[in-house]
Amino acid sequence: MRISSPLLRSGLTVAAVAALPVALAAGPAAAGPGVSVSTTGTTVSVTTTACAQLNGSWGTASLLTGSQGDFAQGRQVALSGTSSGQSATWSGISPGTYTVIVMCSNNSIAGTQTVIVSAAPSPSPSRSASPSPSASPRGVLGGLGGAVQDYGTVTLVAGGALAGTGVIAAAWFLRRRSKPYRF
Repeated sequence: MRISSPLLRSGLTVAAVAALPVALAAGPAAAGPGVSVSTTGTTVSVTTTACAQLNGSWGTASLLTGSQGDFAQGRQVALSGTSSGQSATWSGISPGTYTVIVMCSNNSIAGTQTVIVSAAPSPSPSRSASPSPSASPRGVLGGLGGAVQDYGTVTLVAGGALAGTGVIAAAWFLRRRSKPYRF
């Protein structure tokens, strides 16, 4: 049984349209209100706008490894910032999966998010410029078309004579081919 192309295309279109509301409803992973976690190399940063300052403190953020399950077990950093945004940063974090929990100074949890820290890329060896082996000290000089040497008058006249002879010979040959054969 063969399925025609228009029928197959319409079936795929209907399937894509039917899946669109499901994909849109899923949205991004729930990270809590106003909590955003990012990584740069071995540094993990969290920002939030959910905390209010209480007794001079915005709150605390904790970075937990997979084996830690409690806020107090993680690496804790005090939030710093202003009323428009607070942040905390951890440096020198080894690769792995971590959970960041932000607890405001009034002991309410602002949000929780899981983050993956990747291994830092190893520095690639840098190439140093080394002279290329060639007959001339300046290399190939590609793209200059041989115009880098100063040719003498005899060489230029001989080259021009050869090129002119080739053009005349080609014209003579094509003229002779256009005439019909005589018997």
